[in-house]
Amino acid sequence: AIHSLKLSRNHVDWHSVDEVYLYSDATTSKIARTVTQKLGFSKASSSGTRLHRGYVEEATLEDKPPQTSHIVFVVHGIGQKMDQGRIIKNTAMMRDTARKIEEKYFSNLATHVEFLPVEWRSKLTLDGDTVDSITPDKVRGLRDMLNSSAMDIMYYTSPLYRDELVKGLQQELNRLYTLFCSRNPEFEEKGGKVSIVSHSLGCVITYDIMTGWNPVRLYEQLLQKEEEELEDRWMSYEEQRLLEELYITKQRLREIEERLHGLKASTISKPPVLKFKVENFFCMGSPLAVFLALRGIRPGNSGSQDHILPRTICNRLLNIFHPTDPVAYRLEPLILKHYSNISPVQIHWYNTANPLPYEHMKPSFLNPTKEPTSVTDSESASTVPSPTTSPVMVRRHYGESITNIGKASILGAASIGKGLGGMLFSRFGRSSTTTPQTLETGKDGAEGDDKKASTAGTPPLSHSSSGFLEPTVELEHRIDFELREGLVESRYWSAVTSHTAYWSSLDIALFLLTFMYKHDQEDPDKSNLDTI
Repeated sequence: AIHSLKLSRNHVDWHSVDEVYLYSDATTSKIARTVTQKLGFSKASSSGTRLHRGYVEEATLEDKPPQTSHIVFVVHGIGQKMDQGRIIKNTAMMRDTARKIEEKYFSNLATHVEFLPVEWRSKLTLDGDTVDSITPDKVRGLRDMLNSSAMDIMYYTSPLYRDELVKGLQQELNRLYTLFCSRNPEFEEKGGKVSIVSHSLGCVITYDIMTGWNPVRLYEQLLQKEEEELEDRWMSYEEQRLLEELYITKQRLREIEERLHGLKASTISKPPVLKFKVENFFCMGSPLAVFLALRGIRPGNSGSQDHILPRTICNRLLNIFHPTDPVAYRLEPLILKHYSNISPVQIHWYNTANPLPYEHMKPSFLNPTKEPTSVTDSESASTVPSPTTSPVMVRRHYGESITNIGKASILGAASIGKGLGGMLFSRFGRSSTTTPQTLETGKDGAEGDDKKASTAGTPPLSHSSSGFLEPTVELEHRIDFELREGLVESRYWSAVTSHTAYWSSLDIALFLLTFMYKHDQEDPDKSNLDTI
């Protein structure tokens, strides 16, 4: 070599002006070089990496980074105090997986989706160190972990600190949006869109910011309900007179407050809560449904998202969860009650060839063979058990089901199995699936059972014999989307790890980008992924 340069774990040899090689000084590399050189090979060809000066491709004036047409704010949940900076690492993982999906499926698009972490917990003061000072010293590590994670839920349910959490996230969202627009002035001019991906408790706080929900309003509704109940019961003349005076006083006070608010509104224009319109609100591992149920939200008769989140506030609400995530709950049964018996939409694997578009996937029952019936003793004794004559069974939870591939393998083993093993397989297969012959024999009985159920006062669900829901009672858009379980996945281990496993999932990255690039995909000249 003409010249050599020693590095920490490598060295570089110049054999000529154009021939420069990098060699590793590891023991295995040295042994490999010795053996290959004794066999007659040169040092460079045996284990060296040739180095080149300059660039692989020359840059041109047209080379520019893709324009950012969509920004995604990633909001964390509990536990950020315990592990500061974790949301930045999680967002980086989500960004990296999204880049891989973009290169594979959306490479022809000239636009770009940017993920921005929103860290709102570290700037809050809350109670200071009061909780730490009253924490016992025994099992201190476990107690500190609970104080830094689960305590956030107690802070949010506290009337004293709830507003501080809400304002902390609201101000951070507006600050990041203003900062991004100042550095990208063309974003708003070209109609850039904003979506929010929230995790765990962050979903609840984000929802309350968008809708402006306040527990004081709920308290006023409860007081009004109590007043109505008081008016219905018997009262003496003196009680009635005092209640009338109280009612007149409250009416007068309400009028004065409205006039005062009107004067303030005419002089000071109140800025919006968020400085941007939310296009998509993605909830991951979200307990939002539990909070809404405890606030009195009950299912209605309309299949519109407006029942829980108006479209004027957010164009699309999507609830993503793993089937074994203990923190996640479904949202669709809060809109239409019978959707508790309808399986959530299965999220496609990222490497699925020609997946069915989510808009074309029909709702299917969790237990298509188990339908409510009303059969007399004589009929039940003379009728062979079928999907329409069998008694109502407890609904099988979708999180405890196995994959469709696993079901198919079990049914295949049942068809060829003999003896006791075949009987066990057949019985297990019937408990979760239905053969085509059974569906055909039970088709006529389903119509009669629907009529009997309606006469008994229970409105039947409109569905076909194939187990799919009729369009008359469907949601306008599906909201609950479920990740697929692995074929060899342990549910007990998944229950521990699933709540924090969303960030690096390629399936979720493809799902997010599919909805964010939806409008660009409608143009066939811009997309090469028309099937998603």
